[in-house]
Amino acid sequence: MSTLPALPVKSRQLRHWLTGILASVVAVAALVIGSEFGGFHVGSLHPKIVAWICAGVIGLSGVIATQNLAAALSEVASTRTLPAAGSAVRLIGTALGYVIVVFAMFAVLGVSIGRLLLGVGFASVVLGIAAQQSLGNIFAALVLLFAHPFTVGDFIRIRSSMVGVIDVEVCEIGLTYVTVQTDDGLLRIPNSAVLAAGIGQIERPPEN
Repeated sequence: MSTLPALPVKSRQLRHWLTGILASVVAVAALVIGSEFGGFHVGSLHPKIVAWICAGVIGLSGVIATQNLAAALSEVASTRTLPAAGSAVRLIGTALGYVIVVFAMFAVLGVSIGRLLLGVGFASVVLGIAAQQSLGNIFAALVLLFAHPFTVGDFIRIRSSMVGVIDVEVCEIGLTYVTVQTDDGLLRIPNSAVLAAGIGQIERPPEN
């Protein structure tokens, strides 16, 4: 059974950009129409139907735009930096896009944005406290990926209060951990600890 050949990276990026931009235009148009002709504070049924239809269009086209634009940005980041950076960019872009879509839908449906912001702010504080360490590692991963203190395959010396002084080879830079090869085997160090440590590149020791 034959399979279709994968699209080249540039063609795939172009498709994502075009689809995302087109869907964004449709979502913005639905937002404008819903804001001008829809509403739930009037007596007639027609504006309510317009508002519901526009909210549905915003939701559908917004999701398509978010997924495609996040994928395009992810591929750009992956080609210019590392695959892990692309994953982080896609995660953040998708989350931000969905938040914008939800706010746009609520605005058309007449939901109070002030109350929504208050609820989102409270939930963000609670989640931020609960996931403080995980979020710190994710932001540290972004700093490491874009600052480039080291890359996969480098041999480095880490001076940290957590692990002491060790000479390691970098195997992987993930969203939460940096995986390194030590004399005793693989070691996963939290990104926040690596970011706070002193790091210097050293010559690779001769193989025995």
